Amino acid sequence: MNIIEVTSLDMLELAPYSSLTERQLRQQNGLTKKGLFIAESPKVINVALDAGYKPVSLLCERKHITGDAATIIERCGDIPIYTGDRELLAKLTGYTLTRGVLCAMQTVETPKVNDVCANAKRVVIIQGVSDTTNIGAIFRSAAALGIDAVLLTPDSCDPMNRRSIRVSMGSVFLVPWTWIDFSFEELRAMNFKIAAMALSDNSISIDDPKLTQEERLAILMGTEGDGLPKQAIQEADYVVKIPMYHNVDSLNVAAAAAVAFWQLRA
Repeated sequence: MNIIEVTSLDMLELAPYSSLTERQLRQQNGLTKKGLFIAESPKVINVALDAGYKPVSLLCERKHITGDAATIIERCGDIPIYTGDRELLAKLTGYTLTRGVLCAMQTVETPKVNDVCANAKRVVIIQGVSDTTNIGAIFRSAAALGIDAVLLTPDSCDPMNRRSIRVSMGSVFLVPWTWIDFSFEELRAMNFKIAAMALSDNSISIDDPKLTQEERLAILMGTEGDGLPKQAIQEADYVVKIPMYHNVDSLNVAAAAAVAFWQLRA
């Protein structure tokens, strides 16, 4: 094992875990010629490894080398394993590590919309959702409730953000995803109908049978505060609402997504 004791918080090799921003991580770097992301906790790291992502280095508490990180170390080969006491590593990362293990991994090339949607029946379009927790929660529901692909507009949060990955419990590695522009032309060319989740005068209930009868459906989700842009709503084939009680007019986007995914499943 290539174990390296952390003796200084200024070690350049530790920059991915400490000083690099999410944007800087995603840029090509000298170590891998590809971008990086950080997976946290043994469970999430194992999901990423199962999905084929390549590890670059590990950071873990010393006790976990023969404990929680042992099986991960076996799977990762001869990559650097940076280790130290919990207190020192907390100073390095800015927080106490979840179960004491972080893994820097290589990103992969983002696929095209046609590739992730080729055999899909149900996809979600996430428009303008920038909260990392919501992105992670939406991915977790998508994986659990039968969504075949996730498409994100450029003003949404990167799913490979450390917190998004953690909240999703690794589901970002399980559901195909990519970026999509603000038009629906590519999806319409693939015979998708667009269902915009929004309150409007022409909204239909989410339990309307017309929706589940659609062979290919793209569920469009916006932010909880501003909702979807008017143009997106106008261009959708359906505007869909979730019936609510006690004068509640909206749900958090992650909660609304879970309801929509289940109700509108193929």
